[in-house]
Amino acid sequence: MGPRCMMLPLLWLVVSGFLQSKGLHVEVKDDANKTCIYANLMVNFTVHYETNATHDKNVSFSLPNDVALDKSICGNESVSPLLWISFGSGHSWSLNFTRNSTVYRGSAIAFTYNLNDSRLFPDAKSKDVLTTVSNADLPPAVPLNTMYKCNSVDVVRAENVVQIFWDVTLQAFVENGTIGSNASQCEADTPVTPVTPVPISPPTTAPTTENPVTGNYSVGSGGKVCLLASMGLQLNISQTSNKTTWITINIDPSNTNVTGACDNDTTTLRLNSNNTRLLSFVFAVKNEHFYLKEVNVSLPSFINGSAFNDGSGNLSYWETSLGSSYMCNSEQRLLVTDAFFLNTFNLRVQPFHVQDGKFSTAQECSLDDDTILIPIIVGASLAGLIIIIVFAYVIGRRKSYAGYQTL
Repeated sequence: MGPRCMMLPLLWLVVSGFLQSKGLHVEVKDDANKTCIYANLMVNFTVHYETNATHDKNVSFSLPNDVALDKSICGNESVSPLLWISFGSGHSWSLNFTRNSTVYRGSAIAFTYNLNDSRLFPDAKSKDVLTTVSNADLPPAVPLNTMYKCNSVDVVRAENVVQIFWDVTLQAFVENGTIGSNASQCEADTPVTPVTPVPISPPTTAPTTENPVTGNYSVGSGGKVCLLASMGLQLNISQTSNKTTWITINIDPSNTNVTGACDNDTTTLRLNSNNTRLLSFVFAVKNEHFYLKEVNVSLPSFINGSAFNDGSGNLSYWETSLGSSYMCNSEQRLLVTDAFFLNTFNLRVQPFHVQDGKFSTAQECSLDDDTILIPIIVGASLAGLIIIIVFAYVIGRRKSYAGYQTL
């Protein structure tokens, strides 16, 4: 009886991980199978690492749905609770919690990544397993028996690693397995009213839930197309010096003008729209590969009418072999600076060697790699088949036993 009862929660865990499309949902349970830590969150990692080539590289990836909670603990009077999530080939993310008589909070975030994982870190020079620890208030002080919610973006920086969090729901020290009905909202989710009105209305501080429209852009040189790009673009700009409040701006392709320039080693795409004075992308060539080297943004009217200008020329995203295009249908979050990051949707770009105005064969990003779904589907199918067989066997035995009693 015992093993059969354990199959149902196992199957539920496999299927829920398979169906999960927004956020990772996990629950840590005690010996009595009662929830002690509840979490639903989105996490994106950007790791800077050294390659065997002459330049370093940045790689971005999200916390997947296929995870394990092996080392998570509920804690006791002498040991603090720990949410420990392992995933992929030797990677893990953990969050420690502390409390006093009235509130609980997060005390430390640890992220361990394995540079020997060639799928996430291609051509990495080092094969070490590295760990970064950040003393971050995630969540900040929250009353006991209360859930913490934050839809806005929170950025945690450590050496060579940037972690971006959003759509976070957390509760530690859950009593008797009952999730709190009350929620504590983060400060960044509170709408901010501009101090003075401005001729051009600033974007709202509420998080934008709609994905941007995908636009098709091209740059020509000498009567031929030299750059092709198709992507939905979403800007995320920090409003405050302490980076606690962000605004989101979707680029509307129907109101966007395209310019740019091409040469053998550098290609530039410039987008001008109603809500941005300039959004530019600079692509460069190195070792028979192209990559996104620079992103700049200029907003004519920001909070209280002030302008916003930011960007970085030291990036290394979307690296792909020359003669190919880069494609990523999944949402990507590209950290540009502390105050500016970019979301892309349905991305496909080719800044060099465009033939006949068409995209060449695409190299897909790791976020679009769905090969991991195959073992999940097979595992779920096998678990379902086993459950059906066990139930059929039990029902058959009961009918047989009842028949003997009648005789």
